[in-house]
Amino acid sequence: MSTESLYPFLSSGGADRDVLIAEVARSTAEKVAEIGRLRRDVAAADADRIAACAGEMAARFARGGRLFVFGNGGSSTDAAAVAALCVAGGPAAVPVPALALAADVATLTALANDVGFENVFARPVAAAARPDDVAMGLSTSGGSANVLRGLAAAHDRGLLTVALAGYAGGAMAEAAARGEIDHLFVMPSDSVHRIQEAQTTTYHVLWELVQRSLTGARVP
Repeated sequence: MSTESLYPFLSSGGADRDVLIAEVARSTAEKVAEIGRLRRDVAAADADRIAACAGEMAARFARGGRLFVFGNGGSSTDAAAVAALCVAGGPAAVPVPALALAADVATLTALANDVGFENVFARPVAAAARPDDVAMGLSTSGGSANVLRGLAAAHDRGLLTVALAGYAGGAMAEAAARGEIDHLFVMPSDSVHRIQEAQTTTYHVLWELVQRSLTGARVP
């Protein structure tokens, strides 16, 4: 299959094609700069709190705690990535038991159908979580009702609660102000793409710091 059949707009004319490629290059550079600024902003605002959160997470994992992680849509994919990172983070890493709640499709769909989609994360937490466990909820808006309910169920059971949000934090910020979320990290952006990229960086840093606490050594 030729490039022209896949991307016909690239072969519609020499001058237009050059303009298009220049525009794509400009847009790419702009987005790279934007996520760089956002990551620096998050680091400047939250570096100490991220380190403190990682220390508390590591202490719970050292006592046999597990991680329950959840989100919707792209945040659900990120939640699965967090769980995979914890379980299979590399040959030198200490494996941490972690469950991405949306990955259990049978339970998710049963709860959505029979109990209500707003409870698809709260019910598994209520059923299986123990006080030494950790719950992490991801939401670009900070307002996902089922993520908030999952975190509330975790808080009620004594879990350490960690949340990642975007924009200004939304309802997650309100819950954190009430003391219902232990650690909230907000990616201050209006772009869902940049928010998710910055959240990815944040949970990778959390994982590395947890590993340092558990092993006493730097993880690549």
